[in-house]
Amino acid sequence: MEPEEREDRTPLLKESQLGAVRACCSARYNLALLAFFGFFLLYALRVNLSVALVDMVEPNASLAKNTTFHVCPEHSSTINVPRNTTIPGGYLASKIGGKLLLGFGIFGTSVFTLLTPLAADLGVGYLIAVRVLEGLGEGVTFPAMHSMWSSWAPPLERSKLLSISYAGAQMGTVVSLPLSGLICYYMNWVYVFYLFGTLGVLWFFFWMWLVSNKPETHKRISHAEREYILSSLKDQLSTQKSVPWRPILTSIPVWAIVVAHFSYNWTFYTLLTLLPTYMKEILRFNAEENGFLSALPYFGCWLCIILSGQIADHLRETQSFSTVYVRKCFTLIGMIGPAMFLVAAGFIGCNYELAVAFVTISTTLGGFCTSGYSINHLDIAPSYAGILLGITNSFATIPGMVGPVIAKVLTHNNTVGEWQTVFYIAASINVFGAIFFALFASGEVQDWAVSSYHFHRN
Repeated sequence: MEPEEREDRTPLLKESQLGAVRACCSARYNLALLAFFGFFLLYALRVNLSVALVDMVEPNASLAKNTTFHVCPEHSSTINVPRNTTIPGGYLASKIGGKLLLGFGIFGTSVFTLLTPLAADLGVGYLIAVRVLEGLGEGVTFPAMHSMWSSWAPPLERSKLLSISYAGAQMGTVVSLPLSGLICYYMNWVYVFYLFGTLGVLWFFFWMWLVSNKPETHKRISHAEREYILSSLKDQLSTQKSVPWRPILTSIPVWAIVVAHFSYNWTFYTLLTLLPTYMKEILRFNAEENGFLSALPYFGCWLCIILSGQIADHLRETQSFSTVYVRKCFTLIGMIGPAMFLVAAGFIGCNYELAVAFVTISTTLGGFCTSGYSINHLDIAPSYAGILLGITNSFATIPGMVGPVIAKVLTHNNTVGEWQTVFYIAASINVFGAIFFALFASGEVQDWAVSSYHFHRN
């Protein structure tokens, strides 16, 4: 390990330097918990349709005919793929504040979820329109949260705080998949939308009441915590009113995140969209068995996100590992690990238990990326973190559009050899992204990201 990777040039402000600033019941950890429940509900609202849809439509006997050659006895797996965020979401968060944008994003999604049963009765066009409007509300949430953490997360607690808040997305999927199935079985599918929609509206009122955009305007924060947060961020935030678009778009560390995010999402979509197709067409997993198997990978990812966030900040604070070293290591684990198991998935034959294990391990290891490239936006440009996330995630939507098309072209005969090629391509892209990030990523606040243009390291 190189000396410059072991030590930060500008030491990070440790909590002990300002005295004891408790984490329990603090404003910043309360924000993380409220965000956790917000993303929990957001992803619950995303996946509920995939479960309720089984009871919403009449089975079509003609669909039972399948000319595909199946290799194995019948089994099943289905997994929902979340949407991505865009550049406008990050820009709006920087202008109107993350609190309102995230709050109304989830509130709007909840309201349209409540309207879903009515839209379904009116016709498929209305249902599609409602889901599109839900997507618009969801699309601004991650940039909004990144924008808020730029003012709330002390550098040495970023991994912990962000991992707690974003882990709600995984837990929302874990809980909502089986719960939605139970509601459909024992009650009626409409209550799936009514329950989660109502909870989302209730969350919105707590969010608006308890949360503030910045520590300076929070009504219940302690003086010690406010000073701790502001002191730790005083040299990292910009007072510029205009966005430095040219430096952002020509920044190598920014493009390192773009490449990593793009590459990770390629494998992400392969695992969560194409691998279930492989299991259905080749391994013949049965749809009736999908509840637990669909939730298991998300639970593993949730656990990994929480633990990796704690470990990342522990390495930075007590072991004096530099920010860039931790980000690179966690990204390498979170991208190369899933790539290896993705390749292995092409050689599992009819071993169903191994197939489930590979999916779970791959998705679990991907959780390391939350404390890797996923929050590196805050390391290099805290004031523009929401905008950077919007940029990187816009590129990261491309695999969701291109990946399935390429896979369809390559697997027209649905043979094992064709699917192995699909897995090789996805794994290669993932490894390339991990190596590119390891070579060009930075843990330093970039000079264009601070108004004084001084050089800082965090």
